[in-house]
Amino acid sequence: MKRLRFMHAADLHLDSPFKGMSALPEKVRERMRESTFSALKELVAVATQEQVDFVMISGDVYDLSDRSLRAQIRFQKALEQLAAHGIPAYIIHGNHDPEDGRAAKLVWPAGVHFFACDRVETVQVEKPGRGVIAEIHGISYRHSAVTDNLALQFRASRVDAAQIAMLHTNVDGDPGHDNYAPCSKTDLLAAGMHYWALGHVHTRKVLHERPAIVYPGNLQGRNIRETGPRGCYLVEMSEEGQAHLTFRALDAVRWFHQRLTIAGMQTEQDLKDRVGEALERIREEADGRDAVVRLTLEGRGPLSGLLRRGKMLQELTAELRLDEEERSRFVWVESIEDRTAGELDLAALRQEKSFLGDLLRYAEALQGDDGALHAFAGEALAALQSLPQSAGNPAAADPERLREWLRAAEALAADLLSADGGWAG
Repeated sequence: MKRLRFMHAADLHLDSPFKGMSALPEKVRERMRESTFSALKELVAVATQEQVDFVMISGDVYDLSDRSLRAQIRFQKALEQLAAHGIPAYIIHGNHDPEDGRAAKLVWPAGVHFFACDRVETVQVEKPGRGVIAEIHGISYRHSAVTDNLALQFRASRVDAAQIAMLHTNVDGDPGHDNYAPCSKTDLLAAGMHYWALGHVHTRKVLHERPAIVYPGNLQGRNIRETGPRGCYLVEMSEEGQAHLTFRALDAVRWFHQRLTIAGMQTEQDLKDRVGEALERIREEADGRDAVVRLTLEGRGPLSGLLRRGKMLQELTAELRLDEEERSRFVWVESIEDRTAGELDLAALRQEKSFLGDLLRYAEALQGDDGALHAFAGEALAALQSLPQSAGNPAAADPERLREWLRAAEALAADLLSADGGWAG
């Protein structure tokens, strides 16, 4: 085998509408809307700078099956720039941009290959003076909801060239994503590949090191569930087929979820100062990018009562946003959530021989037992799945999200049931 270097990206979701943010000021809204294209531009820049042998994009190039012409033309230009530097691109279609979606009749550069949807297709990557350096095996989605185990169709072939597979899939049933093209890690290992270039899961994950089974995550975060750096992997493969991964952040707008405790706060000025400090920290962490942040106020203290009077948080949010409109790089406050409670001694209440004491002890036990917590959530949240607006199964959320909900419910119950009274509703 020959050494090679390539880039693995997925889930570009070009021209994503960023739902729920239509009321943004024009400057902020336009920067948000352009962010997926800006991330694509960075992808091209890094690939060119690193002089990679090729680029792979593992599905969901576009956000909708009826993809916008604007997104298709921008993607065409990006691939033309790669081709101008001698960098071919290999692409599969995923559930958001299936083969049967509406596509414009555009001319793509000679170095671009879109994989077929009726079979696993194999393409040889050949370089002048180096011969065949890799074989890339891939299959696209014909339609948006593929439920077959496509991984079973993959098999390595040549032993003298790197064997790389591209698949848009949910490995081992990740509950946070639709179960399209479901497969197991065992299925992937059985195919004999050196590298699995996966797409569909938006959080980057390395499921296995040798062979490498990799989700690069999406190129640009699009909502508060997609916090932190987003980008792609630069992959260097040795003669022995060992993949060495370097994550490259490409996002133009970074999402943050910042929790602040009100412990020690007494006045509105205390809150304003603490929030201001948090926004400045986020500005530094964004490393020159625009940022969007959700602030969640937690803890107990006298400020909790003030937060529930009038429109304090709405007015503070509006003022913070107004300040950010004037900056060259914004830290936009998506929302400020109040998860605070009045001052109560929960430890003492847990010791009480009362309904509240029993309830708090039960909640404490659930916090330390993921299995019991999931079982409890399945029963407690079952009714939500029958509601018309329900999306998915809330009880299948990750344990940390369930613990967060449990803590909020515990605080609310303590407020409502404590002898001192609490939240007035």
